[in-house]
Amino acid sequence: MAKLKFTKGELKRQRDALKQLRRYLPTLQLKKQQLQLEILQQGLILEARNQALLVKKASIDLWIGLLSEPAGDLKQFLSGQKIITHSRNIAGIDIPVFDKIEFEAAEYDLFAAPLWIDAAIEAFREVIILNEEVSIVAQGMAILRQELRVTNQRVNLFEKVKIPEAEENIRLIKIYIGDQMANAVGRCKIAKRKIEEMVLVGGLA
Repeated sequence: MAKLKFTKGELKRQRDALKQLRRYLPTLQLKKQQLQLEILQQGLILEARNQALLVKKASIDLWIGLLSEPAGDLKQFLSGQKIITHSRNIAGIDIPVFDKIEFEAAEYDLFAAPLWIDAAIEAFREVIILNEEVSIVAQGMAILRQELRVTNQRVNLFEKVKIPEAEENIRLIKIYIGDQMANAVGRCKIAKRKIEEMVLVGGLA
């Protein structure tokens, strides 16, 4: 930290700095609130998507063992996926948002394939979609939490360090300048009194 200068110029600089800090702090506090609210909302979304994923997997478990052919044969119909997302801005931070997954068309011999294949492909694709959505929501929450940590650190820095520091510097400089002015006035009075005494002595002589 640079040594504090007890000058009128430094007093102005400290006052300007304090003014900027006080003006910027509410913006940081608002950002902190927005991030906290969004993290809460994303948490609810994540919980809902995870629950939907569990329900879907449970429903598959009920019939997967009854299939006449191994489910592994479906893998060829679940590959070649393209994940589509977009960005959403929250308090100046971009987070990924899930849109959809594009799968390649499932081509198979209608006569040779088992009757359950369409329903099975659809069910497994829904699981893939839910898995990806859960992953992307979790990524967004991680970004938001990191930004909240940084923002919270800045709010604390402003509230607990920078603003009190500037206020204390202003107080010390004002006291010093006040003392200097008082000393100057005192010296002027002493000098004036000496001059008056010299004039008086000279007059008497």
